Amino acid sequence: MDEMGRHGQVGTAGLRAGMSPNTARKYIRAGRLPSELKQPRDWRTRDDPFEADWAELRARLADAPELETKALFEDLLRRKPDGYAPGQLRTLQRRVKQWRAREGPPKLIFFPQEHRPGEAMQTDFTWASTLGITIGGEPFPHMLCHPVLPYSNWEWATLCQSESMAALRRGVQAALGRLGRAPAYHQTDNSTAATHDLRTGKRGFNAEYEDFVRHYGMVPRTIEVGEKEQNGDVESLNGVLKRRLAQQLLLRGSREFATGDAYEGWVQACIESANRLRATRVAEELAVMRALPESRWPEFVEHDVRVTAWSTIRVKHNAYSVPSRLEGEVVRVRIFDERLEVFFGGEPQLTVARLLGRNGHRINYRHIIWSLVRKPGAFERYRYRDDLFPSRVFRRAYDALRDAREVRKADVEYVRILHLAASTMETDVAQALERLLEAGTVPTAEQVRTRVAPIRPEVPELAAGEVDLAEYDGLLEQVRGGGS
Repeated sequence: MDEMGRHGQVGTAGLRAGMSPNTARKYIRAGRLPSELKQPRDWRTRDDPFEADWAELRARLADAPELETKALFEDLLRRKPDGYAPGQLRTLQRRVKQWRAREGPPKLIFFPQEHRPGEAMQTDFTWASTLGITIGGEPFPHMLCHPVLPYSNWEWATLCQSESMAALRRGVQAALGRLGRAPAYHQTDNSTAATHDLRTGKRGFNAEYEDFVRHYGMVPRTIEVGEKEQNGDVESLNGVLKRRLAQQLLLRGSREFATGDAYEGWVQACIESANRLRATRVAEELAVMRALPESRWPEFVEHDVRVTAWSTIRVKHNAYSVPSRLEGEVVRVRIFDERLEVFFGGEPQLTVARLLGRNGHRINYRHIIWSLVRKPGAFERYRYRDDLFPSRVFRRAYDALRDAREVRKADVEYVRILHLAASTMETDVAQALERLLEAGTVPTAEQVRTRVAPIRPEVPELAAGEVDLAEYDGLLEQVRGGGS
């Protein structure tokens, strides 16, 4: 139309508009746009293959709208194998989709909510192992405890190993400490860290969780069971946070960290950078939040446990060894998310990494070797024997002994090597075993001992010189002479 207004030539106008002169002439005569001339098609280009059975399918969908199209189609194929082909599934899916839109039951819709400043904190756990982090060269499977303020999207995160009460307590307390203020509500999903099953089919709050939340003046609340969209803000930010961390790892050029603490500090630095962009709305939240109490809630729970005759304690369904001198005594165990601290008489005895799950065990050979070396026959069927191989080279050494000697003699020799590792330096013993195995030698305790025995330094003999006191008298005379 613009070209026609300039020169009035239909052919030239059509060419510049990318169409033939005849097509251009048709639109000029109509005086309407091509989209306005298009009429909806009210006929089928091919026969409906499901026309004969559609009435039955429609009735079944009306009776049970939750039926999936694939189930209906598989039923048709079973009843009428010669009437339909597997490639017609997509055609039926389109037909059912149109039925649901025109005649199907009402669908559940969601209602966007307006968040109020300082009203609530949402907390969720999310796995972050996909980031591929390594600590000391080893893969580091872990989760993030992720508290969020929905109004401003302010967030924080701490590392954890599971969705435990200890992890929730540490993560929320770290976030509140960072903010310096507390909101009115704390919201979680129905994880076992915060809730438990009730006989009514609903879920109630754990007493330990209620005490913690109310210590900070917050009211606990959860989402409805199966309604994760009610925790939508933190659920959405879980993905946003992990994508941000993945991008920062690419910029960093390495996924290796020296320690877990170093990695957590890096994560929180990334989050702090994002939080600075939310400062205006965060200020609105802080203005209406309440101050924190003066005292922090303990990040651990304590249990008194008796040490068994096996020099082990059982904590949260897992076994841990302790020094044998504590056998029969009652020790106090502080249970953190990632570790256990064992005390006796108020004094710390050891710290050990906490196990996840049930029926695991963590046995330190140094705790039991002094008894085992006196009873080496117990080694063969010791329940936790696999824990008595500190590294792969110790296992290789034991296998070499078993291949070369009868079982009892091999066990005795290996227990002596293990005793040597506990008495000296494990790394030195491991290096000695490595050298012997590389040389094709079956290692023995005596061979290892000769290679790790400490070298006694030679003390040189120094002749004591005679002291001439006359030299001191001369010095004193010089001092007196200079003073006069």
